[in-house]
Amino acid sequence: MRVLSVCGMGFGTSLMTLMNVQELGEKHHVNVTGEACDLGSYAGRQCDLIVASSEIAAQIHDVDVPVVAISNILDKDELEKKMLPYFEK
Repeated sequence: MRVLSVCGMGFGTSLMTLMNVQELGEKHHVNVTGEACDLGSYAGRQCDLIVASSEIAAQIHDVDVPVVAISNILDKDELEKKMLPYFEK
């Protein structure tokens, strides 16, 4: 599964979120690869899904993949709950 993690600047939040998604992937025996980017450069990137904070996710438009909106990016339980349906596919 290829994940694109998006945040405002493309550094801290998106990298941390991507690492957390990869950690969850290992836990659920799913190979997660991906990259982190800023809001201005997500368009056209190849991925299976996009993960971002709720605020950033609301600004992501015109994509053909699911956008997973996370209310509290520090809450690993919320992230796991929202990612689990995609891991089970």
